[in-house]
Amino acid sequence: MNKYSSLGLIIVIVVFGFLFVPRIINRIANQTQVEDNRSAPAKPLAYIKLNGEAKKVPEFFMLNQDSLFIGNEDYNGKVHLAEFFFTKCPSICPIMNKNMKILDDRFGDRQDFGIASFTIDPENDTPYVLKKYAESYNVKSQNWHFLTSDIKKVYELANKGFSIFAVINPAVAGGFEHQGYFALIDKNGYIRSRVDRFDNPIVYYSGLDKEGEEIQDVDLLIEDIALLLKE
Repeated sequence: MNKYSSLGLIIVIVVFGFLFVPRIINRIANQTQVEDNRSAPAKPLAYIKLNGEAKKVPEFFMLNQDSLFIGNEDYNGKVHLAEFFFTKCPSICPIMNKNMKILDDRFGDRQDFGIASFTIDPENDTPYVLKKYAESYNVKSQNWHFLTSDIKKVYELANKGFSIFAVINPAVAGGFEHQGYFALIDKNGYIRSRVDRFDNPIVYYSGLDKEGEEIQDVDLLIEDIALLLKE
């Protein structure tokens, strides 16, 4: 190795030590670690495919908080989100709808944006109860519908239609067990998402807060909703 190569190597080592060693020591001291970004934006966002065909939102027709029938056609031409919740939920639903409210505040003044919140406790969550619940969140969008139907239709929509798990379980707090996912749907009714680092669609976004992560899924949704609104 000649003297110029040696000098170059010394410079690289000094720069590395100055820039990166303090950061590494700090992470070790604070017991933190760096992880690969689990997802990256796809432009356009990926379609969720089942048997080679892009998956659309399954058909539904339910009563909303104003006792009006709402179905798929009411979301035609709108980028929208879907979730499953119940008003008496003592655990994840308040977190989910706090984050949904962030998205409602951001996009709720647009006529081409909407939200479908399906209750998994239709026996309790009548239109009257859903109306009070919506008012408690000071809903901005005229297209945020809190929807109820008979219990068979609701659970078929969740577990078969969306493949988002929901079940009656008296052993858990609130009596119902479900996943805290948000589905992102484009103006034509197709479920869309960004992809992971292996180019696989993440399918659904978490409606929950992830401890220790600077960027939450609600932040990803702000970006991805904006992308779909431009399509």
